[in-house]
Amino acid sequence: MSVRFTFDIHARDGTARNGTITTAHGSVATPAFMPVGTAATVKAMLPEQVRATGADVVLGNVYHLMLRPGAERIARLGGLHHFMDWPHTILTDSGGFQVMSLASMRKIDEQGVTFASHIDGSKHVLTPERSMEIQALLGSDIQMQLDECVSLPNERPAIEKAMHLSLRWAERSKAAFGGKPGQAIFAIVQGGDQADLRVQSARALVDMDFPGYAVGGLAVGEPQDVMLRMLDIVAPELPPERPRYLMGVGTPDDLLEAVARGIDMFDCVMPTRAGRHGLCYTRFGKINLKNARHADDPRPLDADGDCPVASRYSRAYLHHLTRSNEILGMVLNTWINLGYYQRLMQGARRAIAESRYADYMAETKAGWAAGDIPPHV
Repeated sequence: MSVRFTFDIHARDGTARNGTITTAHGSVATPAFMPVGTAATVKAMLPEQVRATGADVVLGNVYHLMLRPGAERIARLGGLHHFMDWPHTILTDSGGFQVMSLASMRKIDEQGVTFASHIDGSKHVLTPERSMEIQALLGSDIQMQLDECVSLPNERPAIEKAMHLSLRWAERSKAAFGGKPGQAIFAIVQGGDQADLRVQSARALVDMDFPGYAVGGLAVGEPQDVMLRMLDIVAPELPPERPRYLMGVGTPDDLLEAVARGIDMFDCVMPTRAGRHGLCYTRFGKINLKNARHADDPRPLDADGDCPVASRYSRAYLHHLTRSNEILGMVLNTWINLGYYQRLMQGARRAIAESRYADYMAETKAGWAAGDIPPHV
């Protein structure tokens, strides 16, 4: 029997939820953080290393993969799971967010987006139908509708226009979705920082009956309090039995606050990008390994923690690798960060199951506020 896409909620603590998403390529424990594998790779990490951190799902991107190496080529080579040697769940972003960043190189109309490649300037057209065709060729388990994402702050007319266009593209994306039983298409709620537009978008998408719902167009320039206010407004409008995905978010604090508001899935380049630049996320808060205070410190980054990297390598060595721009430093720092994000979500899942999520949030934030243990003398 074919595996169906399902979402089961196991426990609730207030509006926070603990559950499992099931796809054709396995189960995803939620709340879940998805490492970003934009171009069929999580930068600086082997697939088995990503899995070892606790990740059940990674994210790939239509925009980058359609340009290089090409969706048709990946399909001929056995699909994205085989191509990147990740036999677990894959979610693909539709490319809408990346196209937003090409403001000087793209044109948006009713049909879709015409843009110039950032690689060689070649012209491409991305419509809702083409985005879904690409995602079908890639064979991803969770596929996103094409949407128009605008930066914030922005003028209301621009936000409203993009929201309505995204709704029309949602209908077309759903009609074009060629999924198999273990796959699903998610809609994307837009509306910027306008509460009434967010509600209008959410209700229209719920009427279209998608298997899952994402909240897009946040973490694009607005302060955290605006993002959380939008989640407070949108989450109650979404079906409680369907998964909820906050796109492109974010810091550990963002994740904890969003989980408290009923969000189940996250992705962000922050832990991998920060790691490549020497910034590590730990239970003590952020630690900048470029700082000279680490140069003579023989202690591990977190001697008592569960991370095999943070508990093994000295701060002096990680500092040396980072300052020398060594590839191994990027690998180890990225591993530390992805591991911390996964443990943060594992702790959230346990706390929800034990009906102590508010305490878990408070304890975790207190650890960040206390800061790192004193430097070696």
